[in-house]
Amino acid sequence: MRVASIEFKARAGEKLADATLQRNLVRVKGKFAAKRAAAMAGFHDFEGLREAGREIRQRTLDDLDVWLGIFERSATAGGATVLWARTPDDINRLVLEIAFRHGVRKIVKSKSMVSEESSLDRAIEAAGLEVIETDLGEYILQINGYEPPSHLVGPALHKSKEEVADLFHRRHKTARKEGIEDLCLEARAVLREHYLTADMGISGGNFFVAETGSVVLVTNEGNATLATGLPRVHVAISGIEKIVPTLEDAATLLRLLPRSATGQPISNYVDVLTGVRGEGEGGVEHMYYILVDAGRTDVLASEVREALRCIRCGACMNHCPVYQSIGGHPYGWVYPGPIGSILTPMYAGLENAHPLPAASTLCNQCGVVCPVKIPLPDLQRKLRERTFERRLAPWSERAALRLWSWVAARPALYGASMRVVARLLRIWGGRERRIRRLPPGGGWTAGRDLPAPDGRTFREQYAARRRAGGKPR
Repeated sequence: MRVASIEFKARAGEKLADATLQRNLVRVKGKFAAKRAAAMAGFHDFEGLREAGREIRQRTLDDLDVWLGIFERSATAGGATVLWARTPDDINRLVLEIAFRHGVRKIVKSKSMVSEESSLDRAIEAAGLEVIETDLGEYILQINGYEPPSHLVGPALHKSKEEVADLFHRRHKTARKEGIEDLCLEARAVLREHYLTADMGISGGNFFVAETGSVVLVTNEGNATLATGLPRVHVAISGIEKIVPTLEDAATLLRLLPRSATGQPISNYVDVLTGVRGEGEGGVEHMYYILVDAGRTDVLASEVREALRCIRCGACMNHCPVYQSIGGHPYGWVYPGPIGSILTPMYAGLENAHPLPAASTLCNQCGVVCPVKIPLPDLQRKLRERTFERRLAPWSERAALRLWSWVAARPALYGASMRVVARLLRIWGGRERRIRRLPPGGGWTAGRDLPAPDGRTFREQYAARRRAGGKPR
């Protein structure tokens, strides 16, 4: 498991200084948020829908073992094979066993974030097989040397049209295209041949439906339909938390997912795939489901279990001021943004990713827009507490917090200390009343000035107003 989130601050600094990335982020900043707001305004009871989605996801998690058992029986009855992956390495092992069993040489792949956890594409290539990503964003990242995705919905959101044009020109050996439509047509022409000659298709799963043993796939490009319908073998990979009890529950969540992700009332393509083909029918000859634990049962047993309600819409990162400033790569693993700041420490170990829960302003924009009402800032705070308890934060940070806690617990000392600090900062601000550089915590003033206080604390101003007979404002 490749996780380097412990270097979050250093990588975030690099991305803030990356002029190309910053231009690309500005181009997309706010677009998804505005579209979501418009989709909400056009729905008669979006908050009621959110509550329904929250209830479905929580009800499933509360009895997850039961619904997993029902799904396995339903899927098996439809001719599919259900396999279980305890670790990310198990995902790779099971996929390769299936491929060799059926004489597979070429694999086409629809977007699957879970397969990113195990670096499945690299494992397939290491085994001597060919694998092609068919989601346009994932394809761009694959031919760019397996660059990690930076967003749950738009993996290549950090790339500009010009960068993609240069990449296609270099890799496809074609004339450089300028327009987005021309670039899409070029990718389509390249990928079409692979759809027609692949032996196996791999997909993720937006939802696995317990009552029918089905997988539900949601795309805007139609690539999942081709990647899972044309090859003779289909392998659907998803985390165990993606189970939903019924098709009706899936339909409710499908009203939430595209509106929260891209502001659409419905995605362009929704595939509900069940079992293998019967005599005289279309469909695949062999259907496999791989249900992945890889730390999810530990999350389910923890105080941050509500994070497993996530339906991977990306709304939290579309509204997060931290993510919008640095993109997804500084988070160091598969899942960026607010949800990643919880899932990565839980899946990869808090010791490997403890800076992530602190990568938040706690403004709660993520919690407000989450379609299944995950209290993301609350969960981040819980992981911050664990970080402090386990002494994972730098000693200087722990010492500063202990000192602040000790002073804050003594009101008289706290008041006197704040009076001294307020006056020192007033002097430090000079005539301009602006603090351009702080000796400790210089990062706060690296990109902006802070207004200097007027030299009196809130308590002093409050007491003065009371003595003057005025009402505090």
